[in-house]
Amino acid sequence: MFFFRMISRALRQQLGKRVMIAVTICLGAALTTSMMAVMLDVGDKVKQELSSYGANIEVTSKGASVVSEVYGTDDEPAGALREDELPKLKSIFWAYNLEDFAPYLKTTVQVGASGDSAPVTLYGTWFDHTLTLDIGEPVQTGLLRLRGWWDVEGGWAQDADPQQAMVGANLAAAHGWSVGDTVPVAGTDGDAELRVAGVFHAGSDEDDVLYVPLATAQQLTGRPGEVDRIEVRAITTPENELSQRAERDPTSLSVADWETWYCTAYVSSISYQIEEALTDAVAKPVRQIADSEGVILEKTQLIMVLIAVLAMVGSALGIANLVTAGVMERAPEIGLLKAIGARNASVVGLIIAETMVVGLVGGAVGFVLGIGLAQVIGQVVFSSWITLRPLVLPVMVALITSMILVGTLPSLRALMKLEPANVLHGK
Repeated sequence: MFFFRMISRALRQQLGKRVMIAVTICLGAALTTSMMAVMLDVGDKVKQELSSYGANIEVTSKGASVVSEVYGTDDEPAGALREDELPKLKSIFWAYNLEDFAPYLKTTVQVGASGDSAPVTLYGTWFDHTLTLDIGEPVQTGLLRLRGWWDVEGGWAQDADPQQAMVGANLAAAHGWSVGDTVPVAGTDGDAELRVAGVFHAGSDEDDVLYVPLATAQQLTGRPGEVDRIEVRAITTPENELSQRAERDPTSLSVADWETWYCTAYVSSISYQIEEALTDAVAKPVRQIADSEGVILEKTQLIMVLIAVLAMVGSALGIANLVTAGVMERAPEIGLLKAIGARNASVVGLIIAETMVVGLVGGAVGFVLGIGLAQVIGQVVFSSWITLRPLVLPVMVALITSMILVGTLPSLRALMKLEPANVLHGK
């Protein structure tokens, strides 16, 4: 009881220094909490931002993959994937990580009048397709989600209308086409009258191609139920040494490593499972996208960790100066306590308890402010709210406690050296 009365009395003394300690811890805790909350949620935010840049996995048939590797081209049709197998993509272990996917069937068609026709690259695809899974659950997927950054004049083509088409900006300019125009095309196995539903600007080679519903391309090529390739957008975990070894040769992994790799959302493990689900399929990561995710995520998290560490170190140094100054001012009181029999351990416990009470109050306020700051960062940077992970609270309690203890160490060393006789005689 006497111990707690001493703490209560000490807290009422040196009020200015107590407030400064609380403010110092509050600022450090606020910045660290905000960085930790954002860091734990930034993976999903970065993936959402990068998802606008398209697919990170490309699936082709084994025959097409061999042709591509041997001849360095994907222009020659060699084997095909089956359209009726596409629902199997949502049956793999990481089905819920597959955000979007779209099939493609490529061909070259003649456009314009028969006497003045020109060859044009045409892709059949799903624009906004409702896919019904075996379990009866509907899934919306297609090019609309994979190419959300396109600048579209007019509107997106509809899968239900086989005559609608979307034209790249360069191709439309070359032929003088605009929204609503009719474009006659002749394929290898049929003709069609297409209506331009939208003109898109992609800023890439896609500006020179024509997109139509998949069924239309299949009719023009005489390849019903077939697709050449599939683009898949998946939420993945950054690659590491294990995933790189598995990508080179999954059979080289031990049983434990293989299970870890298979049950982790690496782009290589998701690709492997896609190959298991589809007949004669080869799934390869689109490295430009997949590698960018890991690099950006790691660098972002590293910056946040450094900021949090610097905030904690700065707060600990501030606490050390304030508590040491407080101990020096209270030297006569501490000397008297030692003179009447108080042991160093008791006096140390008193100083730590006082600082801990003040620090935890400041830390609690800082934690609340840090959560608010994290939400501000989420809205400003990602235009969405930061999801607070349960791990943040216990970690912050541990960090704040550690920061207080580290900050009091210099003052405790000075306290241990105080001699009652010298202090009480003014030496």
